[in-house]
Amino acid sequence: MKKSWKTKLIHPERHAPKGFRSLVTPTYRGSTVLFADSKSVNDHWDQERVGYTYGLYGTPTVLELAARVCELEDGAHTILTPGGQGAITLIQLALLQAGDHVLLPENIYGPNRKLAHSVLRRFGVEVGMYSPTIGAGIAELIKDNTRLVWCESPGSLTMEVQDVPAIASAAHARGALVVLDNTWSSGVFFRAFDHGVDVEMQAVTKYIGGHSDLLLGAVTVRDRALYEKLGNTYQVLGYAPSPDDCSLALRGMKTLAVRLRQIEASALKVAQWLADRPEIDRVLHPALPSCPGHEFWQRDFTGSAGLFSIVFKPGPTKEQVQAFVDALELFEIGYSWGGVASLAVPYDLSHSKGRSEYGHRIVRLYIGLEEPEELIQDLENALHVMQ
Repeated sequence: MKKSWKTKLIHPERHAPKGFRSLVTPTYRGSTVLFADSKSVNDHWDQERVGYTYGLYGTPTVLELAARVCELEDGAHTILTPGGQGAITLIQLALLQAGDHVLLPENIYGPNRKLAHSVLRRFGVEVGMYSPTIGAGIAELIKDNTRLVWCESPGSLTMEVQDVPAIASAAHARGALVVLDNTWSSGVFFRAFDHGVDVEMQAVTKYIGGHSDLLLGAVTVRDRALYEKLGNTYQVLGYAPSPDDCSLALRGMKTLAVRLRQIEASALKVAQWLADRPEIDRVLHPALPSCPGHEFWQRDFTGSAGLFSIVFKPGPTKEQVQAFVDALELFEIGYSWGGVASLAVPYDLSHSKGRSEYGHRIVRLYIGLEEPEELIQDLENALHVMQ
């Protein structure tokens, strides 16, 4: 049919030539997916199986990143979410219902703990907490209605490394699933499925993104039935990851190995220097013997990352610890780590039930890509401020 120039704005007749190939995955944006004919119309979320149906369930850019993360973690299926907390929420809502019991370690990521206590309990889920160092002893806390046992190894802030295989064995003996927040290792230094984990998640925001400019999460499983449960909930939650963020994450993956190698070496150098400082009580770096669960890190991990904590010896006030952080010049103050810049955040665990008794003396450090000798000099200068 003959088209007016106005209609041609929407339905053009001329297009760029086909056949363009590049090293870069294109950034596909789109909400409406076009079908070949009316009988092909479908609204299923599993687009790998039925073909593309709706932009909410992922464009080719989103599914390409999901496939890459799945391969990295040696899984079978991966679902991406708009952030790490979104991945946590998807797991909790998809695999729990009223009357179920979930167990979380005391050192779990704060928003995960808050979700359990403020939302899951409101919908009739029973929440239990356990010591991250409990190991096989968790068997005594598992009930007939326990459905999920969460692990985070090493844990947030206090960095305890868990005996995940022992926990998984105890959980599976009672029919419970094991979920691991594997963000610290970026899914590569700890092979979750080889150690008994059923559901692995990580904040792609961190190391895979690598440049502090995106928010994404990933949930990976090997079991098809679990994937179906997660996908059915994913569909109705409206968890649409940004194709632009996925494009940035695909770019970040290409340099993940070299960044992790440099960050690991720098972090170890800084951590070992801090371990010899008279002001420091202990360095909570999983690769150092001073970290709780270090023996499990030696047994189960193939490398270490850039996030760890330091605990000052008793004496400094909370204000002095804050002054130390404020005096740092190369370390910025901010939460979301995994990028190229080093970070420092002070915490006060005085009123945190079940946490190690470090009080206000703990500071979490993230080591980025600056020269480690200069980071050490920055730390030394800041330590003088406390005297």
